[in-house]
Amino acid sequence: MTERRIWSVRSLVTNVRQQIEMTYTDLWVEGEISNCRPAPSGHIYFTLKDGEAQLPVVLFRRQAGLLRFRPADGLSVLVRGRISVYESRGQLQLIAETMEPRGAGALQLAFEQLKARLLAEGLFDASRKRQLPSFPKCVGIVTSLSGAVIRDIVTVVRRRHARLNLLVYPATMQGGSSPESVAAGIRWFNKNASLVDVIVVARGGGSMEDLAGFNDEALARTIAASGLPVVSAIGHETDFTIADFVADLRAATPSAAAELITSAQHRIEERVVALSARVQRAGRFHLMHARQRYARLSAEAVLNRLRDAVNRRDQRLDELRLRLEAAAQRRLRVPIQRLNSISDRLRRQDISIRIAATDHRLQAVAVRLQRAAVQTVASRHTRLEMTSARLDALSPLAVLSRGYALVYLQGGAADGTLLRSSADAAVGQTIRARLAQGTLEAEISQTHMEDAHIMETSKS
Repeated sequence: MTERRIWSVRSLVTNVRQQIEMTYTDLWVEGEISNCRPAPSGHIYFTLKDGEAQLPVVLFRRQAGLLRFRPADGLSVLVRGRISVYESRGQLQLIAETMEPRGAGALQLAFEQLKARLLAEGLFDASRKRQLPSFPKCVGIVTSLSGAVIRDIVTVVRRRHARLNLLVYPATMQGGSSPESVAAGIRWFNKNASLVDVIVVARGGGSMEDLAGFNDEALARTIAASGLPVVSAIGHETDFTIADFVADLRAATPSAAAELITSAQHRIEERVVALSARVQRAGRFHLMHARQRYARLSAEAVLNRLRDAVNRRDQRLDELRLRLEAAAQRRLRVPIQRLNSISDRLRRQDISIRIAATDHRLQAVAVRLQRAAVQTVASRHTRLEMTSARLDALSPLAVLSRGYALVYLQGGAADGTLLRSSADAAVGQTIRARLAQGTLEAEISQTHMEDAHIMETSKS
């Protein structure tokens, strides 16, 4: 009989682990992720399942940091690693070294996952993006000094705005160190914010692998936290990166970025050139007319007048030049926020048509109101005249004007009583007669039914 060997649990599990690790040292396993649990330590634990079978997997922190996508439940992946046994549980597990998604590429999947996460956080919202300064004095550029990008930007700026200063931060624009190098440039410009007014991150075109550094989460958050406006000019017009979505403005190419930051100054210079050309044309036109008018005069008189005209034109040109310079200076001193506000309001609504329609309606209402007022006044005046005529016809004063009078008793209890019969008055009693003009007071000396003798005593 062979001697019975008794194993301790730890010894047996350790022996099994060593045998398995020597046998399954490097293999690829395909399956679907489930029960994914990222740990605070940075390790990622999940289960790889396929049909009815499943295998625990551990991805340690160092290998997890090299992944370009974030593992999630339901994702089909291909894992490379080695088989081992977790002795504390006696559990078979796969220690992963690298992992890639099945179907979509790792870079594209990482791009979509990061884009969705930052979008949910609001880093792409238009409300947080700032307007670029219309007239920057100095532009900070984060790019490589060895590429053609910086030469293209300098060429465009010198052609459109030669007085604009450029301050370049040399950065690595490709490779694993690219995100941190670009982020360091952005942080440096923010630390020295008094030197520049806007930051441009510029790089030429390339494949998705070449531009992968600009899909970095840390770089995206650095751009979002920048106190200075950031323009993203990465790749060609069809290339999109996470940095493009987070930046305050995306330019299709580095040359387009240079045109955007010099657009306001370029428009003013074009306007000044156009006005100067108009002034010169006007001067030549007036000079031609002056020559025609003075053609019949003596040469000396023509020369003197021509000299005076030229001097006046020169003076006028100087005045217009000064006015143009003053206008340009005023435009430059206008606050940027007011310019942006007016531009937005003008773009949202054209009020010239509404003003014209309102003015037309106002004029029509004014005409109608004036016509109605004239008609109303005329009607009321006619009614007033008719009423006045009727009142005059019914007025007692009209009867008095024909020679009649009203006689009132005066004094005593009957004071103010209208006298209608001589029998109502007594001799010696005072009466008051109201005439068309003035009144008379008299004392009765005799009464008679047919005739009454009245002695006048006073008149008023």
